[in-house]
Amino acid sequence: MTRMLHDHIAALLEKEMREDGRKPLEYRKPVKVEYDISPKSAEGSARVTIGDTIVVAGIKVEVGEPFPDTPSEGNIMVNVELTPLSNPEFELGPPGIEAIELARVVDRALREGSALDTKRLCMKEGEKVWTIIIDLYPINDAGNLFDACSLAAVAALKSAVFPTYDKKTEKIDYQKKTKTPLPLKNLPLEVTVIKINNKFILDPTTEEWKALDARLTTGFLENGTLCAMQKGGPHALTSEDISNMIDIAAEQVAKLRKVL
Repeated sequence: MTRMLHDHIAALLEKEMREDGRKPLEYRKPVKVEYDISPKSAEGSARVTIGDTIVVAGIKVEVGEPFPDTPSEGNIMVNVELTPLSNPEFELGPPGIEAIELARVVDRALREGSALDTKRLCMKEGEKVWTIIIDLYPINDAGNLFDACSLAAVAALKSAVFPTYDKKTEKIDYQKKTKTPLPLKNLPLEVTVIKINNKFILDPTTEEWKALDARLTTGFLENGTLCAMQKGGPHALTSEDISNMIDIAAEQVAKLRKVL
């Protein structure tokens, strides 16, 4: 079935066609971001829609210990929960390989792109720091979760503020939020380009995702600087492929950034 699907999609792409009528390098519509969708249960939140794909992101802020190799820096954690609610192929239980990889790809751009000034998250060097937890929940997986999760994570970080912290009792009052935003430095966004035979496409549907030969997710800063890359898929990419895919992603990321 996968080979038949691959050949069917590849045959359409040879004619510059896709099943949903889009051009190869075209995102589904709408592409939109909604902020503060869960103000009572998270310090920051956002919902991203790309076509029929919907991802919700929530930010939780906790106090914890720094890692031994970065005693003066706060921590960032990215979690992804893939449930049958969004796609019947996902199963309940501990995170599977798809969720782990998705979380790592989103985390890599945020970390390597210095999305947060982690030194400003330090409360007491070597002892106490703020930990920023980014939880990503696909509500409907109609394809391209990588780009949707990246966009949702950045949007939620933009909307997040610190909760009230009592230094005497060392407790957080999550019911009382401050007006202090998180120390954002950059807004790294990712674009995923997939290759099927000798064709490149953007914003794959779930069927196109199953048929891919290779994929490249690339993260960029606001000034266009490349900050992260992750290759996936069963087939290799040539240096020319990678160069072309980066160029495609660099052009498209500016369009995604506008919705922020």
